[in-house]
Amino acid sequence: MGSRGWCYLCETEGMIGKQDFDRLEGYVGDWRKDGRLPLDFCASDEKRAPANLEDIDGPNLVSYAESWVGSAAACWRRYEPVSLWDFQQHYVEMAVEKNDLRTLFESVCAEYHVPVWNAGGWSDINSRADLMERFQKHDEAGRHCVLLYCGDFDPSGLLISEVIRKNLTDLEKAVGWSPDGDRLTIDRFGLNHDFIKAHNISWIDGLQTGTKGMPNLEDPKHPDHFKPYVQSYLQRYGARKVESNALVARHEDGRQLAREAIERYIDQDGIQRYQARLKRERQKVREVLPGLMREMLDEYGGES
Repeated sequence: MGSRGWCYLCETEGMIGKQDFDRLEGYVGDWRKDGRLPLDFCASDEKRAPANLEDIDGPNLVSYAESWVGSAAACWRRYEPVSLWDFQQHYVEMAVEKNDLRTLFESVCAEYHVPVWNAGGWSDINSRADLMERFQKHDEAGRHCVLLYCGDFDPSGLLISEVIRKNLTDLEKAVGWSPDGDRLTIDRFGLNHDFIKAHNISWIDGLQTGTKGMPNLEDPKHPDHFKPYVQSYLQRYGARKVESNALVARHEDGRQLAREAIERYIDQDGIQRYQARLKRERQKVREVLPGLMREMLDEYGGES
C-alpha cells in the first residue's frame, strides 16, 4: 500500500490521530530514504516503471533447464481456451479511486476474472476508449456491462456515477458505442455511510479538495460550494469526509465488501459450467503433451 494506507493502519492501532497523517507520511518517506524502513515499504508507482530492462539468467544451467521443463510440463494447468464471461449474463469491471484499493481487491477480483484498475487516470482518453471497446465487445455478445466503483466518501465521491458516465459519453462518437443505462450499469459500492458507521471509521474534518490554494468545499468562497450536490452533502454529513484508503485498515471487511458487490452480478451456476468446461479442455492438452514433448526433443535436441 501507499504511505496514506499505512497512516490508516496506524490510526486503527491507536498510534496516531487524523491530525498526524501528513506528518507520518513525511516520516515514512524520510525513513525509506535513510534506510530505517525498506525502500519497498510502500507500493511502487507502476506508471514510472521502465521498459526494456535486461533480465539475465543465473549461472546454474540445471536450474535454468528444470524451470523451462517444469513450465512446459505444467502448461496444461494454464490453458484458457474459454472465457468465464461466455457463461454469464453480465460483464463486470471494477474501478477504484486509490491504488491501495486496487491492491486490496485484486485477489478477490481475480477469483471472478474481474479486471480492476485505478480510476485516477480518467483524464486519459486512450484508457477510457479501451474500456468502452471492451464493454462494446461484451454488449454485442449479449451481456449487460457493469462498472463497479469504490471511492472516497465526500461530495465528489458520491457524485461519481454521473461523472463516469459523462466521461465515457464524451467518447461515444469516437468509439461507436453508447454507455447508456440500457447497456451499462455503474454501481458505486463503497465507501458508503452504512459501512463507515458499522465499522466505526473515523472522519477527517473539513472538505479539502485536491487543488492547491483552493478553499475547502464548506467555504462559500469555493466555486462549487453552493452547488446542490455539495449543499446536500453538508446538510446530511457536515464538513467532514472519509477517504477510501480507510478500507485497508479493515482489509477483511473491505474484501468482503468487494466480493458482495461482484457477486450481485455473477451467476454461480455459470461459474460451475465454466469450470467443468475448462477442466475438460485442459485434460485434452494434458493427454497430448507427453507425445508432443518427445517429438520436440527429437526434433530440436541435437541442435546447438
